[in-house]
Order: sequence, then structure tokens, then C-alpha cells
Amino acid sequence: MAADLPTQIQSALRTHTLPTPSRPWLRALIPNRIPPPPLASLIATARMRLLASDLTTPSLLDPSYSAEHHIPPRLVNNPEIDIGRLPCDVVVQVLDIENLSRSRWEQVEEMEAVARGEMTRGREVIRVVSEQEEGEEGGGDERGVNGVNANEGNGGGNTGAKATHKLVFQDCTGEKVIGIELNRVEQIGIGRTNIGEKWLLRKDTRISRGVIMLEPTYCQVLGGRVEIWHKVWLDGRLARLKEAAGVNDRR
Repeated sequence: MAADLPTQIQSALRTHTLPTPSRPWLRALIPNRIPPPPLASLIATARMRLLASDLTTPSLLDPSYSAEHHIPPRLVNNPEIDIGRLPCDVVVQVLDIENLSRSRWEQVEEMEAVARGEMTRGREVIRVVSEQEEGEEGGGDERGVNGVNANEGNGGGNTGAKATHKLVFQDCTGEKVIGIELNRVEQIGIGRTNIGEKWLLRKDTRISRGVIMLEPTYCQVLGGRVEIWHKVWLDGRLARLKEAAGVNDRR
């Protein structure tokens, strides 16, 4: 039974549309004791660590999975292909996200308001609830990291259901591709989408001139994040926005 645990864990993860980890990686995950932990516990641990890992890590994924479940370079590196489609399901990780519905300057002002502990809504100034307070008040599902509302709302017209986001994805081979919301995907948002988060792009997802067209029918959030990536992205986001918005030239 113990010797077959990696196979059982691989099968269980495949049923949840997760990438298939390698047997050596799974063997290192299983404690060397008799009897081993319950299978359900091992599956949960493998899932959690897989979602928190960099998909490009050597020996993380089963070689046969990596060989089949990746984005074909010809579809993303050839802008002359008007419409292409993914030949199979592909799990990718998020490297970056941007709200295209709001100017960089608006996003700078929002981030600075968050840093001061307040945001504006029309003429009303509202306090931004901290992560600790959210936990105490049970409001963790309504807001994202750094107290930014999951719908990115501050009373403007380009938020929530009207927002359009650009994401940078990476597959297990290291191939990077831009994804644009063709139709609104509710799980996407600044403060809601994590860096390193895993997404399933389903077979037949459209790729137009090297860009993934994101539609709710063809993508699914699997969860997770790579902690160090997420921290670096958060710490550097305001500086990147200021540079892109030419803040120094405005002041």
C-alpha cells in the first residue's frame, strides 16, 4: 500500500484537474513511517504544496505531463495566427495582473489612499479595513490583500463587472503569455488574484495573435500562490505604477 501511495496521490490530483507531480517529489513528501498518514491527508498536503510551488521547478511535475500539457510556442510566438485554440488543458501560474479599465494615475492614487488607511468614494472618505480587522469581523471573503476591495471599487465606473484585466501567465515549461478578459471573469481582480496563483486553461481556449482570450467557460481558478513572488509584486507595484504614470513629472 505504502509503495503505491505516489500513484494513488497522482490519480487523485488528476481528478481535481491539477498538474501531475512527479513520483520522486511525492515520495519526498510522504513521511517515512509505518503506517503512513491517511491517504486523504497526503492528498491534501500534496495539493497545498503543489499550488504554492513554481511550476517550472525541476522534477516537480511528471515528465509525461509536462510534455503534453503546455502552451504550444507556435500559438503565442506567431502574431500572424489570427485565431488558434489550445489543444489540451493547461495549468498556468499568474506572474502579473493589471486593470486596463483604470489609468495608472488612478491606480497610484488608490494605492496611496490604501497606504494612508483611507479611500475615497465620491465626496465621502471611507476607512480601509485592515487584514487583521477583517479576520476579526469575518469579512475576509469580501476584501483582498492590503485591504483593497476585491471588486476594486471606489465609486468609479470602470470597476467590478465593467473591469477588464490583463494577466501574464507562465506554463510549466516557462512559456509566458498574456491573457486578456474577453468576457468578465469574476475571480480576477487586483487584491483578489494572487501572484503564483494556478489557473486551468481548458482545451479549446482561444488564442488570438499570441494573446489568451479569457472567458469564464474556458478558465478555472485552482488557487494557491507563491509567497515570495506575491510579496515582491506587492512591494514593487506602487513604484511601477508611478513610473508608468509619470508621477514625478506631475509633481
